[in-house]
Amino acid sequence: MTTMSDSSAWVDVRYRVQPSADAWILPEVPVPESGEHNQSSRHLVALLEAWVARTGLDALVGNNLALRWVEWNPRIGIDPDVALIVPAPPKDEPLPSLCTWKPGHVVPRLAIEVVSKHHPYKDYRDLHERYGASGVGELWVLDPEGHGPKSLGGPVPIQQWVRRDRIFERVHFGAGPIYSEAIGAWLWADPIRITDDGEGHRAWLTAEETERAAKEAERADKEAALAEKEAALVEKEAALAERDAAEARIAELERRLAEDR
Repeated sequence: MTTMSDSSAWVDVRYRVQPSADAWILPEVPVPESGEHNQSSRHLVALLEAWVARTGLDALVGNNLALRWVEWNPRIGIDPDVALIVPAPPKDEPLPSLCTWKPGHVVPRLAIEVVSKHHPYKDYRDLHERYGASGVGELWVLDPEGHGPKSLGGPVPIQQWVRRDRIFERVHFGAGPIYSEAIGAWLWADPIRITDDGEGHRAWLTAEETERAAKEAERADKEAALAEKEAALVEKEAALAERDAAEARIAELERRLAEDR
C-alpha cells in the first residue's frame, strides 16, 4: 500500500513568483536568534572562510549581510544567515548591504539559512521564493535542531535549492549528504560538516581547527621523537649493561685462571 511518506506519492509543483513589495520588505531591526542557531551559522562561516583562504578564491563570506536586488524598491530583500559571494564586492567601500544593481555587487553563489526555533515556518513555507527572485545560485536550508513544522513536511535536516536557467528548483528535501556544485563539496547534517568526498572522510576544517590540528601534529611529532630518543637510550644502556656483564665474566675467568696457576 502506498503511504504519504513514500517517494512514489510525491508530486513536483512548479509555479511563477511575483515579487511582493509589502511582504518582502526587510525589517529595520535584527531578529533575535538562539544560541544553537548562531553557533551553526558561525561554524559554517568559519568553514567557508577557511576554504576561501585555502583556495585563494576571490570571494566574501557574509554573515547576516542584507541582500537587495530591486533598485526601484531597495527595501525589498532578505538576510541570509550565511552567503558566499564570488567575486567579492569592492573592498574600498563600506558594505552595509549587497545591492546587486551596484557595480561589483553580484548575487551570492550560495546562501544558507539555519532554521530557528523562533520563526521556523518561513524557512519551510516561502523563504525560497525570495531567494529564487533574487537570483541566488544555490540555497541550503538547514534544520539541525529539528524545528521545522510537521504541517509543512518538517522537520528535515537539509533542503537544497538550485538555479537552472530561470528555474529555482528544490532538488533535495531530507537527510544528507548532498553534493553542492557551488563549492564542489559534500554537505552533511549529522552534525553539520563539509567534506571533499561523499564518504565523509576528508572533512573541511576551520582556521582554528587547522591551527589546533597542526599544533597537535607538532606535539605528536615531538613526543614520537622523544620516545625514539628514550628507546635509543634504553637500548644503549642495555648494550652497556651487557658489555659490563661480559667484562665481569671475563674478569672472573681470568681470576680463576690466575688462582689455578
